[in-house]
This record gives sequence, structure tokens and C-alpha cells, in this order.
Amino acid sequence: MRIFSPTLHFVARRSIAHSASSRKALPLSLNTYRNAQLHDERDHDQSPMLRMLMFGKPGSGKGTLTSWLVAKYDILSLSTGDLVRQHIAEGTEVGRQAKEIVARGALLPDQVMLKVVTSKLDFLHNKHWILDGFPRTLGQGELLDSHLRKKNTPLTLVVNLDVADDIILSRISDRWVHLPSGRVYNHSYNPPKVEGRDDLTGESLTKRPDDNPETFSRRLAQFYAFTAPLLAYYAKTSGPQMLTRNPHQHPHQLAFHPPSPKLKLRTLTGVTSDENWPLLDTLIRTAFPGVKERIDTRTMKNPTLSRPLWAGKITNAIPN
Repeated sequence: MRIFSPTLHFVARRSIAHSASSRKALPLSLNTYRNAQLHDERDHDQSPMLRMLMFGKPGSGKGTLTSWLVAKYDILSLSTGDLVRQHIAEGTEVGRQAKEIVARGALLPDQVMLKVVTSKLDFLHNKHWILDGFPRTLGQGELLDSHLRKKNTPLTLVVNLDVADDIILSRISDRWVHLPSGRVYNHSYNPPKVEGRDDLTGESLTKRPDDNPETFSRRLAQFYAFTAPLLAYYAKTSGPQMLTRNPHQHPHQLAFHPPSPKLKLRTLTGVTSDENWPLLDTLIRTAFPGVKERIDTRTMKNPTLSRPLWAGKITNAIPN
């Protein structure tokens, strides 16, 4: 919390008066508010870093949209599964803990997962990133949020892909995937150019063993039980930053929380990834103009698509 002392306030007021002598001096309370407002505007001149989480039900298109963002923009995608495997392979302290737990067939505790994730995130202060696979529960979200704020690298964007259950269940039986890249195809609306082959490499596509209605019904139930409360948490923390007053100050003096990037929570309601992509693309370009396009994709609609991008619907698409 920043507090405006009477001495500094007097200096700031004289500075304003000298720089605009032709204007009438503002009252004490308005001068104080103006100084804070100018400071806040200077901070907002700098484009915020993209530190992003993508949520959605299984089969909603999280992996597809993430891969398209990474292909078009200079953004790192961090998979917690890959990070765990890397720590185990390198024999790090947290990797040894994880290996023992995985060998027992148990789930990694939240604190271990936090160490795995932050061992990478703590070195990405000047990088734009998307985190995949963590957090997945309210407790994990609170742990991650607390750690990132201590490091002064808070989350800046949470995207929720809101696709109806019946749509997901009706299309997963037609889904095929290119395992090395994660590219996903669907015979109903996104078929490969050559049946059974990846468009870019020509390699064989694979059917995931859990792509069936029974398994997906269980995964949807887990989503509602564990992930939905986490989304409610982010909806609460993405509210406006409040203006406060220190009880020891003069009533006309104001104190502001230190300016920081405000968390944005946006919900995309397109039925397919083709519908959600142009909305997500617009959101990134509008809210995070500092995210640069990769040089080899600037003349392309999208590096992964050869078909048209259809319009969809977005909730709160334009940043506040």
C-alpha cells in the first residue's frame, strides 16, 4: 500500500501548479487523486505480460487452441506432465520425490506439484507463458496464486472454454490425434486431408483409449467437482482493484494498492476450436499487445489451419 505523506503531497501540488500556471490550482483532495491517477496511467502504458491458464472440460479444445497460440505467437507452453518427467529424468530433488510417488501409483501432493511448476516459472519473468495441467483444484490454485504474487509475477489471464456436455459427448467418438504434436482431428467437423493421416507430417493418427462416452462422463463429473470451484475463485479475484484509505491519514488523502496487472477472466462459448480461435486471437492482440507474432507466421491467417475461421460468441471479449 502506497501512502501519500503531507510533505510529498505539498511538493507534488506545487509541481502541478508550476507546470500549469494558467490553470486554477486544484483542491487538496483532487490533487492527491490526480497524482495517484497519473502514476497509475504511466504503469498501464507498459503492455502486461501474458501469464495464462486455459480451462475447459475434457474435449473442449484446450490443447488445440494452446498449440495454435504457441504456433502464431512468441509464447511458451508449459505442460506439468512434461515438467514432472523432466525432473525425474534429471534426478533433481523434487524429481526423486515424484519418482517414488509415481512408482507407488499415487498422485503427486499439491506442494510437490507446486515445486515442479515453479522451478520453471520462477525463471520466466520476461516471457509470455501458458500453463497446462496445473492448477486443477481450488487448493492448487490458491498455492500457485500465493507463490506467483510473492514473486511479483501474478496471473494475468484465465480463459474458460465453455462447451456444452452433450456436444462434447457427441463428438469424442470421432476424435483422432497426432500424438507427437498433439494435433486433433474430428471426422464430423475437422477431418484430416487424408483419412487417418496428419496434415503436416503424413504420419498415422491415433485413437485415444479414453475417447469414449463412459470415460468422458466420469471426467466431466470430476471437472464439475474439482475445477468448477477453481473457476469461481478466479472470477472473484479478477474483480476491480479497490481504492482504500489508511485510517491514520487525513480524510482527503488517499492510498492505493500498488499497481499490478489485473487478472482477466474470459469465457469463450464457441462450439468448436474454429469458432473460438478468432475470438481468442483477438483477445490476445487486444489485451496483450506486447506479445509478438513469430516472424514466419505474420502473413498467414493461422499456421495450423487451411480452412476458414468461423465467428463464434465471446463473453467479455474486450478487456476492461
